[in-house]
Amino acid sequence: MIQKAKPAQIDEILELTRACALAMIKAGIYQWNEHYPSRAAFEEDVKRDELFVFTQSGKITGTIVISNLKDEIYNPVKWLTPPDAKSVYIHRLAVHPDSQGQGIAQKLMDFAEDFGRENGFVSIRLDTFSQNPRNNRFYQKRGYHKLEEIFFPKQSKYPFYCYELVL
Repeated sequence: MIQKAKPAQIDEILELTRACALAMIKAGIYQWNEHYPSRAAFEEDVKRDELFVFTQSGKITGTIVISNLKDEIYNPVKWLTPPDAKSVYIHRLAVHPDSQGQGIAQKLMDFAEDFGRENGFVSIRLDTFSQNPRNNRFYQKRGYHKLEEIFFPKQSKYPFYCYELVL
């Protein structure tokens, strides 16, 4: 079940994303660290009604942010749609390592894409870590077009790839 996150769920969401970070680090993927994702980011996501959770048997097993705010880091990117297009941005998609491989990420992205279509957005934009081949394949298989690189210096010396799906 996918629903909007509540402030009381932030601790559980942070446990989930920390478990994801540890699993990625074990796999040699240094995408998330002590700086990201942060409690402050999730608190803002909840305030803006942009954070959603996937629950199974009362436990949060996945999370996604669906936002209409364009981060400044995206300004130089040459998107498929015009820079001022009504686009939705995906952030902090995560599925607990114990629940991966069950199609939860697919369901969260289906939800985000349906949300975009139902609310008149022309595209969905996101970024994912260049050193995470599983994530890059995931988005490409869903029809997202790989665009330019951006850098988050506090996260990694490696780039993140921007992706866009025209709805």
